[in-house]
Amino acid sequence: MSKDTTTDDEGVPEEDASEELVEEFDQELEYAAEVQDAEAKGEKRPNVFLRLYRGQTSFDFIGNRRWWFAVSAIIILVGIISLSTRGLNEGIDFKGGRSWLVSSQTLTVAQATSAAKAAGVTSPTVVQLTNQLNGQKQIQVTADLENVPSDQQQSDLYKVQAALADAAHVGTNSVSINQVGATWGSNVTKKAIQALVIFFILVTAYISIRFEFKMALAAMVAVFHDILVVVGIYSIFQFQVTPDTVVAVLTVLGYSLYDTVVVFDRIRDNSQGLGASGRITYSEMVNLSMNQTLARSINTSLVAIVPVLSVLVIGSLLLGATTLQSFGLALVIGLTSGAYSSIFIASPLLALMKEREPRYVTIRQRLEARGDRGPTLTPAMAAAMAGSGKGSSKTRSGTGVIRPGAAKAPVAATAAVAGAAAAASGGTGAASRSSQGSTRPAGNRPPPRPRKGKGKGKKR
Repeated sequence: MSKDTTTDDEGVPEEDASEELVEEFDQELEYAAEVQDAEAKGEKRPNVFLRLYRGQTSFDFIGNRRWWFAVSAIIILVGIISLSTRGLNEGIDFKGGRSWLVSSQTLTVAQATSAAKAAGVTSPTVVQLTNQLNGQKQIQVTADLENVPSDQQQSDLYKVQAALADAAHVGTNSVSINQVGATWGSNVTKKAIQALVIFFILVTAYISIRFEFKMALAAMVAVFHDILVVVGIYSIFQFQVTPDTVVAVLTVLGYSLYDTVVVFDRIRDNSQGLGASGRITYSEMVNLSMNQTLARSINTSLVAIVPVLSVLVIGSLLLGATTLQSFGLALVIGLTSGAYSSIFIASPLLALMKEREPRYVTIRQRLEARGDRGPTLTPAMAAAMAGSGKGSSKTRSGTGVIRPGAAKAPVAATAAVAGAAAAASGGTGAASRSSQGSTRPAGNRPPPRPRKGKGKGKKR
């Protein structure tokens, strides 16, 4: 008596479908090997920008992680040395000082700065204010006179007062002198530290629940890396630290974490698809994920950095809006460091930790022992492999294809590829097939093999 075999949604026995998926999976790997062989022979290929946006990049981020870690370590080490020897150049909001305030419709920030320096103040901070009651413009000059001998401080106070009065064409009594305390700056620092601690706790808990603890640990290391880089650069170049700087650094941490989580989300999706097949190592899967999100990371970073840099250069340096300088400078440094850490620190560190897990150690050892190491996958190749999953040309051209930078791979496509690869893991693999030679020229990929008995169930 014959027994019905299990069929898929198209009426094809599952065993036959599995064999066809195995062949399609290996065909894609073989095609990838041929493309790489053609590139190795020096055949002309598009420039790096075209390859980036076509999903044809295969940068080895994980293999070069020692270089990325070394660059960050050098910057952080130099910053720590500078902090221990020179410290930070704190503004008067943190250590106190004196301020002069003059009302004038004609006095500019540049003129007030020149007048204060001519009177003996070395590093004045000049801002333009507007009285909300009468709309009168005011110029405020602040400076630290703590390093000046006490008998000279009083003289310098009146020199600056007279210089500002002359520049504004007003009487000396129209320039008020005030004492600025360090209490407000210290309160801002305490609140910032409290916010930072709460931020670390909540974000670690969220990523651990949403993803896993090792991803949370890698993300927090990247965020801590950004803090050390920003503080170190401020100490090395003696940029002045103001409350605006503190606010900007806290703003940057959110951006750095956002870009890191996007990359981790892609890694998680790939681990449920290609990573579950046992045909690639965890590091190779992370490399693929980073190449898939690389164009998006670059675009996001440019969109964030270019406007802030424009405000800093045009608004602060050219138009004299010095109130933007402290905030804009910290943002530019922090955004650049955040983009770097999300690509070159967080993901390589995650791969380093995950490769120590017994499961991925076994996969690596098995692949190395069998020599079943396929070519380095590009985002476009991964998309084609997902598209060759259960279905045929319809899946390949429809929603089943994972486009580079897409949010998530379709569950059916990734599951089909994972199942096919798992079934093939006991075979010879694509690398050994390609080593036997292929008569198909590189770049001419054949269509998927027609499925036998489509629409008909078979009985055995």
